[in-house]
Amino acid sequence: MYDIIIFVSLLILGYVFGTFAEKKHFRSIREREEELKTLPTIMLKRPLKSEKIKECRLVNGSVVISIDFFKKFIAGIINLFGGNVTVYETLLDRARREAILRMKADASNASEIINIRIETSSLSQNTKSIGSVEVLAYGTAIYR
Repeated sequence: MYDIIIFVSLLILGYVFGTFAEKKHFRSIREREEELKTLPTIMLKRPLKSEKIKECRLVNGSVVISIDFFKKFIAGIINLFGGNVTVYETLLDRARREAILRMKADASNASEIINIRIETSSLSQNTKSIGSVEVLAYGTAIYR
């Protein structure tokens, strides 16, 4: 009986604190995206403008984000029955957006960032479940 109470308590704590942390992170992401929205970031291999380029350099941003206990539990239930594991979508969305923001911050005073690429990898202690996800965004910063 105590095991069930502890499990349910951990599940509720995971939901409450995980939701709080996720909302706080999304709020931070939205604020920084607003600050950096003037820096064009494109996947094209050529710059948007044909003006003379003073400098080019590789810029990158990397982030590792962990899954909370509640989402991991819900994902395990979904995996039992099959179907779309939608609880991981916000995790990946946050990680991609954060990596791009860190890449933009690395390219301070750049005119644009071209040829961006995003790499994703799963980090976990065992191969059966995701513990956290690493996202790396990189591209070429163009300075005019």
